[in-house]
Amino acid sequence: MDTDKEVIGYVIPVFRANHEDVRGLMEAREEEVTEEGIHYVAMRNLFVREAREAVDVKVETKTRSTHIRESAERMELSKTMEEWAEFRKKMNPDSLTHRPEFIVKPRGQTVWEGGAVRLHCTVAGWPKPRIAWYKNNVLIDAKAHPEKYAIESSFNMHSLEIKNCDFMDTAQYHASALNVKGEASSVATIVVKRFQEGEEAGPLDPKPHGFCAEHGVTFETTIIDKFEVAFGREGETLSLGCTVIIYPTVKKYQPEVVWSRNSVPLKPSKWVHTHWSGQRATLTLVHLNKEDEGMYTLRVNTKSGFDTYSAYVYVRDADVEVEGVPVAPLDVRCHDANKDYVVVTWKQPAVEGSSSILGYFIDRCEVGTHHWAQCNDAPVKYARFPVTGLVEGRSYVFRVRATNKEGVSRPSRVSDAVVAMDPSDRARLRAGPSAPWTGMIKFTEEDPTVGVVPGEPSDVVVTEATKSYVVLAWKPPVQRGHEGVMYYIEKCISGTETWQRVNSGMPVKSPRFALFDLAEGKSYSFRVRCCNSSGVGEASVSTGEITVGDKLDLPSSPGNPVATRNTDTSVVVFWGACKDVKYLVGYYVEYSEVGTDVWIPCNNKPVKQTRFVCHGLTTGSNCVFRVKAVNAAGYSQSSSSSEAVVVKAAISVPGRATGVTVLEAVKDTMMLTWTEPASKGGADVRGYFVDYRTVKGHVVGKWHEMNLKALTTTSYKAENLKENVFYQFQVRAMNMAGVSEASLPTSALECKEWTITVAGPPVGLHVLEVRDTSAVVLWERPAFDGRTPVNGYYLDIKEASAGEKGWKAAHEKANKTKYMKVTGLKPGASYDFRVRAQNLAGVGKPSAVLGPILVQTRPGTNEIHVDVDDDGVISMIFECAEMKEGSEFVWSKNYQTVTDTSRLTLVTERGRSRAIFNSPSLEDLGTFSCVVTNTDGFSSSYTLTEEDLKRLLDISHDHKFPVIPFKNEMAIELLEKGRVRFWTQVEKCTSACQVDYVFNDVIITEEEKYTVNFDKSTGIIEMFMDSLEVSDEGTFTFDLVDGKAKGATSLVLIGDEFRELQKKSEFERAEWVRKQGPHFVEYLDFTVTPECNVLLKCKIGNVRAETEITWSKDNIEIAEDDEDAQKIERKDGDLTFNIGKISKADAGTYQVLLRDDRGKDKSTFNLTDAGYQAVMNELFRVIANSSCDIKVISTEHGIILYSMITYYNEELRVGWLHKDAKIAASERVKSGVTGEQLWLKINEPTEKDKGKYTMDIFDGKDGVKRVFDLTGKAWEEAFEEFQRLKAAAIAERNRARVVGGLPDVVAIQEGKSLNLTGNVWGEPAPEVSWTKNDRELVCDERYQLKFEHGKFASITIAAVTTADSGKYALLVKNKYGTEAGEFTVSVYNPDDEENKEGKKG
Repeated sequence: MDTDKEVIGYVIPVFRANHEDVRGLMEAREEEVTEEGIHYVAMRNLFVREAREAVDVKVETKTRSTHIRESAERMELSKTMEEWAEFRKKMNPDSLTHRPEFIVKPRGQTVWEGGAVRLHCTVAGWPKPRIAWYKNNVLIDAKAHPEKYAIESSFNMHSLEIKNCDFMDTAQYHASALNVKGEASSVATIVVKRFQEGEEAGPLDPKPHGFCAEHGVTFETTIIDKFEVAFGREGETLSLGCTVIIYPTVKKYQPEVVWSRNSVPLKPSKWVHTHWSGQRATLTLVHLNKEDEGMYTLRVNTKSGFDTYSAYVYVRDADVEVEGVPVAPLDVRCHDANKDYVVVTWKQPAVEGSSSILGYFIDRCEVGTHHWAQCNDAPVKYARFPVTGLVEGRSYVFRVRATNKEGVSRPSRVSDAVVAMDPSDRARLRAGPSAPWTGMIKFTEEDPTVGVVPGEPSDVVVTEATKSYVVLAWKPPVQRGHEGVMYYIEKCISGTETWQRVNSGMPVKSPRFALFDLAEGKSYSFRVRCCNSSGVGEASVSTGEITVGDKLDLPSSPGNPVATRNTDTSVVVFWGACKDVKYLVGYYVEYSEVGTDVWIPCNNKPVKQTRFVCHGLTTGSNCVFRVKAVNAAGYSQSSSSSEAVVVKAAISVPGRATGVTVLEAVKDTMMLTWTEPASKGGADVRGYFVDYRTVKGHVVGKWHEMNLKALTTTSYKAENLKENVFYQFQVRAMNMAGVSEASLPTSALECKEWTITVAGPPVGLHVLEVRDTSAVVLWERPAFDGRTPVNGYYLDIKEASAGEKGWKAAHEKANKTKYMKVTGLKPGASYDFRVRAQNLAGVGKPSAVLGPILVQTRPGTNEIHVDVDDDGVISMIFECAEMKEGSEFVWSKNYQTVTDTSRLTLVTERGRSRAIFNSPSLEDLGTFSCVVTNTDGFSSSYTLTEEDLKRLLDISHDHKFPVIPFKNEMAIELLEKGRVRFWTQVEKCTSACQVDYVFNDVIITEEEKYTVNFDKSTGIIEMFMDSLEVSDEGTFTFDLVDGKAKGATSLVLIGDEFRELQKKSEFERAEWVRKQGPHFVEYLDFTVTPECNVLLKCKIGNVRAETEITWSKDNIEIAEDDEDAQKIERKDGDLTFNIGKISKADAGTYQVLLRDDRGKDKSTFNLTDAGYQAVMNELFRVIANSSCDIKVISTEHGIILYSMITYYNEELRVGWLHKDAKIAASERVKSGVTGEQLWLKINEPTEKDKGKYTMDIFDGKDGVKRVFDLTGKAWEEAFEEFQRLKAAAIAERNRARVVGGLPDVVAIQEGKSLNLTGNVWGEPAPEVSWTKNDRELVCDERYQLKFEHGKFASITIAAVTTADSGKYALLVKNKYGTEAGEFTVSVYNPDDEENKEGKKG
């Protein structure tokens, strides 16, 4: 077939779309893509996205010749287009590199406090500039303060949003743009205005900022019926609500009601329901979780402003199903979602349970199903986990469970659903169509069946590395063909060149991958390959060595907390922030009542600020607080406990005074009174200040102070006022914390004389119970009450010698009763008293003066005393020695004569009266008094309080049912010979006290088995038994009878307690018997000397000269002539057996036997198995503690770290660690021992060998560690010395030298040919020369000099003569040195030799 006529088929897709579809394609591009023309964008994304445009397909057939012609035309057209593109590039400044330029600058704005503001700007520049925002030249970190700032950048449009503005946000804000060509900035000013309260404006005044022109009114918002701090429990439903009053009411106008948690607005969901009825705003939290804990704010926005109210909501953990398991984690979120991969994060709970949390399990569930699958087999410690194996396009939700030794917690609240898909697809879905476009684009693919192998990925990095997993991320290849790519991941262990494919079974779709099952502490390298249906591409660049281990440290302990009082149920806690902490999640605050060790969390959701208000505490409790921080790695150590603080309200300014009224007005004077504040702020009110202002019509004046000195009473006489002028008054209270807010002002009151009637003066004043410092004043109500009934009385007092100005009030508040006890009087002084009555009209005139009354206790005056007789009867007794004819005892309660005998029975005998309580109860509380008539005021009183009543009832019970008190209950102790002593001690008893000794309800009589004793002087009761037998198991009791009083104390001695005591008794008796003859004071044991010798030792007692002492090993006696006999030594009562340097041959059972006519005793030490191991552990301890600090020495091969010990045993375990990771033995790094030297050899050290080295010597327990920091100067000196020695060794090894082949002397006959060859060595090959008598020889016809193969140097002299005799040398030389091989040549003539012989003959 003619190839020129071959038919070629291809497809020409025709693109038709509107402008909105094409704009959607443009906005779906990632920001990293360079600015390109709209035509190229549409073509590039044409087959990536499923657009809604119609595609018409035309199929044409062309011959190859036609195809070649059209290809040439296309090449010509392409060249023309390139020239046109170059021209446009020169003409288009945006395509050239230039510094940033603000196309649209941010504009200054003014905003009301509490609102939000957004600054916008557009920046051009190439390369694309980076944008940063500054507040007053301080960089704004939006990630650190997401609740305050939000920064967005999209297609060169940049914005800064400031949320919930307050006055402190007023500032200059800079937008700074930076690229490689330069920097540009622009400034905008934000002004935050605050709603302020001021004086009422007149009708002609300018309208305030809250005036609403739309309705022509200014709305006033009031929030009442506010929700308090709330407490809920997981799973419950909680509702919060407030009543909102908007004044004035405008028909069909509704405010905007916004609920927020921690300054983040809440949106209605299945967990959050909001309702606005028109007057009440309600927020319902369905199925509470710890995520719902926080500060809830109700914000009511109107046309004139806004009003807010906030309170905290605490969510307690639900009850756990198994005691000790942790509670559920919280705040599960998904990040970095991709096609088959997502990162799940969560926050650790406040309560770990009875033991620390070991890790977490992550579960996933596909949306639309109810099947939960566990994602990890082993619990993960980090609060972050990469989940792989997702199915692209499906949605998932996740939950987390914590686990500890006790079990697994309940699952957390599920996360929001996340779709497993490519982020670019997700961005395109969000973007949608935006910009209109019309036209046609033709795209021709000549051979769609030919695939393209994808290129290599780029930027392969490790984004996360923990001891549980490592996460890789990379960028897809630029060359990827026309189909999707997948990836293979390969790893290589450090020190090897072998790459292993991790996911050989299934390539991954996402440019993310998590690797598990890596060895902690080992180093790995990673790389990625792309693949598609056409094959597997080239590998990416390796990541370099990555060591598997935790990269995130636990947070440091927070600073010391400081707790301060707040309210009766809350405390404010401050603490210092953690230092150098990374990715802090927040803090948990715990409290504990003093005297307990139970810590209770105050918050179940971590808080980031260093101040927290702990609510829900018990009033009056004494609490301490501590704080712990948490990040993804786990919990920090708890801070130290704060100082104890009592939970009660903090001292604050008092509340407002109330009830400001005018009692009387007389021309220029007005008498004011008021009621003290309901809340005193935790401290006594110290005084009051009165303010006044004038009122004329609807115009009010300014407030003025009336008194500069604080008033101590709740009344004030306002003087120097103007008659017939209207005044308003207000009062402010003061305590040690400050001055309160002013009370509500009174209505306008005219200053003119009133004619209101007040009560008359009280009558019948008299005194009772006159003592040295007190007296009781009594009176009767006035004859005339005035216009309203009397509602109280005031008692005035003055010394009799003082004038009228000496009167002073004995109390501040009106006294409702008609008596009062005055205290604090001066002994021997005389006083006058008067009383004034009060009604609603005011306080009336004083009564007639009573007095003078001499304040002095009359001789013979008795007080009422309370008595409880032997039968438990409670009574009050009053005695009077000066009874007269007709005198009677008159009893009163609260100074009202007692007429009801149902509560009291009165018995009088001569000068003694007794009031007996028939049935004492709370009804009898009050003041009881008794007056003797026809005397000069003999009287007394007794106040029965609830505390007194309880005390008297206890005494009454004790008298009715007396009990002999014991100092201690029956106890038991062991005596010598195993005797048992039962004893107790009574506090007091009489000589008539009797004791019955009872065993199992049977009275014991003193016999041979029992010995009893009762010392009545000391109250000690004893019973002795020589020994305990099986029949002695039971209950022992001492029954006491002392008159009416009885007492008993028992001791139950049964079961394990009895058997234990019986064993101890028998042991003590056996010990006593043993010590009667030779015995061991200290049994055979061992010790290890500092020289590492093992000694067996014991201490003996009560030995004589004839006592035999026999040593044996494995039941074989050690005779005096045995070699081991030399190891035995006795010094006084100490016996030792010096084993010396122990070995396994010394294992065995050693025994010492003491024996004489008085008895025998033996002691055994088993130096096998556990005993041998105990000796070895002690030996290891001595050896380990004898090790010196690690030293360093350099050799030509590397660096040696070593430590010297006293002695080395082959069973001693020594380990070396580098950077806290165990060092694996290799050809380069070796450890060992030489003599008493423990060493670690590092051959050919590199920078990676720097760091902390630890030698861990087993000491029988934890090990002794010696640490050497091979960094800094130590490393530099050791490495420099190693390099020097290595260079010297190399020089010595490679220097030029003559290694053989040359004789010392050569004797040769004249005329012969001389040929000598010398073997030389050197690296590099040396330079060779020959000398004769120190003169260099030159290769010529006489001297043939050769140097072959760099090793063999030869010299040849043909037909030598006597002139050739001399001292020759072979000189070799290279850069490492020079050496000469010398020899002597002697040429002789035979004839001359014969002539010499003849002459001698």
